[in-house]
Amino acid sequence: MIVVDVAGSVLDPDLGDHVCLPFDGDRERMAATRAFTVNGLRRHTKVVIITHTDTPARTREWLAPLVPGLAAAEAAGQVEIKSCGDTDSRWLLGELVAAGEQAREHGHRGVYALVDAAWGVRDAVGLEGFEAAANALFGERWLAAVCQYDRGLFSAEAANRAAAIHPIAPGQALLRFANLCPQPGLRLSGDVDITNRQAFASVLTQLEAVTAEVVIDATGLDFIDAGSAQLLAVTALARTGHRTVVVCRGTVARMLRLIRADEVVTVRRAGDV
Repeated sequence: MIVVDVAGSVLDPDLGDHVCLPFDGDRERMAATRAFTVNGLRRHTKVVIITHTDTPARTREWLAPLVPGLAAAEAAGQVEIKSCGDTDSRWLLGELVAAGEQAREHGHRGVYALVDAAWGVRDAVGLEGFEAAANALFGERWLAAVCQYDRGLFSAEAANRAAAIHPIAPGQALLRFANLCPQPGLRLSGDVDITNRQAFASVLTQLEAVTAEVVIDATGLDFIDAGSAQLLAVTALARTGHRTVVVCRGTVARMLRLIRADEVVTVRRAGDV
């Protein structure tokens, strides 16, 4: 397994990426906000900044001198700065979905969302629930989100838990996924291990209610550990009466056989289909 250091590229994510970004202090937070906004505008996306640490007015005050054309982009609706205040996960999810609809209406290529996780310091359960539920939004690959976690507010344990719910975080295995169409299922790429296993579980959960054959194209997976591979079997078992097919290369196929997941999952080697 290769651990990918995304610290340099995390603020220029691809659409479909859900990233956890721990940081230290206001200087790093503000620098990250500037870089993320610049990259979102360069990619012709709609940029949504959901802030808690600063008010939208205060954010606009210090961000405008750092981002050329910010005022014009905000006036045109390409940039929105919102306060999450004392919000909850349902409001945040709704805001992301609404931003996607607005982006499509105005011809933007997708949504770049920067979420200040400080709102969840007093609601750890709600915050973790939001991060897990949000993973379902990324399969259509219209949304890229970076969730900022201030190490001064979150304990190391809490920050690590948050990172594990994200498919991508600095220093952990990197997982990307996309919904298949028209066949129900997922396309996976990268690596899955204990560092992002919880994110993988939340991605697979959305398949459990599908009442048709599901195909999981794992040909892009370079590595999966035994515990994460077991989740594929758990997903198949939850779909009683409906076939779950995993298309994969030899290394993943061997792991599935090793843990006997092939007893409940139909395993197809890449090249055989």
